[in-house]
Amino acid sequence: LNSDEEKFLPYLRDEKLVRPWAIPGTPGLEHRIGGLEKQNITGNVNYEPENHELMVKIRQEKVDKIAEYIPEQKLDSGPEKGKILVLGWGSTYGAIKSAVSELQQEGVQVSHAHLRYVRPFPRNLGYILKNFEKILIPEINNGQLIKIIRDQFLVDAKGYNKIMGVPITKTELVREIRELL
Repeated sequence: LNSDEEKFLPYLRDEKLVRPWAIPGTPGLEHRIGGLEKQNITGNVNYEPENHELMVKIRQEKVDKIAEYIPEQKLDSGPEKGKILVLGWGSTYGAIKSAVSELQQEGVQVSHAHLRYVRPFPRNLGYILKNFEKILIPEINNGQLIKIIRDQFLVDAKGYNKIMGVPITKTELVREIRELL
């Protein structure tokens, strides 16, 4: 604060949407914290619909800005453009890597990319996806990632979902990739 007359505005944000920090107990910097919706700028509890909409959009923008600080997506193997991209995340890495490697040794044009950041996605993921004719997304769940990929990037990806409590195998993925050829 620059003068005794200024009031601390805990929800005033800078260009990166970062709010000022106040050390707890500092005179003049008292404000409310907690789970109730706060009014933009002042930080007072506020239940107005327009304020709620604004605060939701600000929170989303903060999450979206994280993409500026995470590395771009890279292919783990294979050409940057081609017939098939196998896009994975989490524990599917080993099976995907093995299946793709086996097929590449046979001359099949297949690439592998493994996501390390999901929300937000790396800035260049859409560009990578558009470079492939077909995309296979193996998941050990009900297909949560493929739904997000289809929605956000408007690509016709194919899912391979295994919900049996056991890992996806290389053999299963080799079969699925061959079916896409």
